[in-house]
Amino acid sequence: MQPSEPSLAPKILITGGAGYIGSLLTGVLLEQGYDVTVVDDLLFGGESLLAYWHHPRFHFVKGDVADVGLIKAEGSGLRIDGAEPQSFSGLVHLAAIVGFPACQAVGSQVAWRYNFEAAKQVFIEADAAGVERFVFSSTYSNYGRSDDGQPVTEESPLYPQSLYAETKIATEQFLIEQASTVRCAPIVYRFATLFGVSPRTRFDLIVNQFVLEAMTKRRLVIYQRGYARSFVHVRDICTAIQMALEAPLDKVRGQVFNVGSDEGNYTKDEIVSLVQQYVEGTTIEHKDLTFGGDMRDIRVSFGKIQRVLGYKPRFDVEYGVREVRDALVNGLIRDALDSRYRNAQFIVQ
Repeated sequence: MQPSEPSLAPKILITGGAGYIGSLLTGVLLEQGYDVTVVDDLLFGGESLLAYWHHPRFHFVKGDVADVGLIKAEGSGLRIDGAEPQSFSGLVHLAAIVGFPACQAVGSQVAWRYNFEAAKQVFIEADAAGVERFVFSSTYSNYGRSDDGQPVTEESPLYPQSLYAETKIATEQFLIEQASTVRCAPIVYRFATLFGVSPRTRFDLIVNQFVLEAMTKRRLVIYQRGYARSFVHVRDICTAIQMALEAPLDKVRGQVFNVGSDEGNYTKDEIVSLVQQYVEGTTIEHKDLTFGGDMRDIRVSFGKIQRVLGYKPRFDVEYGVREVRDALVNGLIRDALDSRYRNAQFIVQ
């Protein structure tokens, strides 16, 4: 960790802060006056953090959150990789093996180690150190399906269709069970499918992937035609996380929130139509596919987070399609077909 002057700004620790969400969240929180420490093992490189490197309120530690000695409570602070203990007001836990393809690639033992055991250990240390709140990144993959065809809510049954969802559900259950007996307030966010540009953009997510394939191949091969998904811009996720860090504790302690908007529910065919609108000459081929993975076909209700926190996303899917297209056309993202922009392909190399 690079040395810095003492800061009176609220201190936030972000695990997995070099990733798709974390690298953008870091900039958002710095802009809002926070003191931000990022812990990341840099599996996908660290270029996403370079813009913050000389910021006086940015700090970085290279480390693996699955290492039980990396983040340890000491007194009223957290000692990270042997440095002096610091007091954090919030911890945002983004570090994980993200997505069912990546979990399949690393195998069950590794997926559970990172997505459950490491998250549990980090929370225990955060609570022992007096961290006020712990924001956990989960997924609407946990719902799996909707038997009655109605939008799922935070109270709906969970039907995990993948190893990834199983690990996230287990961590949610652990955190919620602790909520009434610990100092650190757990807050569970079930993210919709993300899209949009960040300092570490991913192209293994439907909207971003479709735009890239349309631009490079002028052809899209569509599986699971008509399946419905929910989508949310990565920048809007950062806004939601900031809200979790600032909301009154009695509103968020032990609560689960779907993060997205009702307007973000789309079928794949509707996404394809938007891509065709903004990438001319794109042809479509439909294929059937059945596999033992994440076969979600659901719509999600986001009424709770809007009602409790006043959350309303600003960037719709149409905006995201244009944004990704323009970033590619202008060369802001080069070699976008490289495996480093796709979690699973990078992990298995």
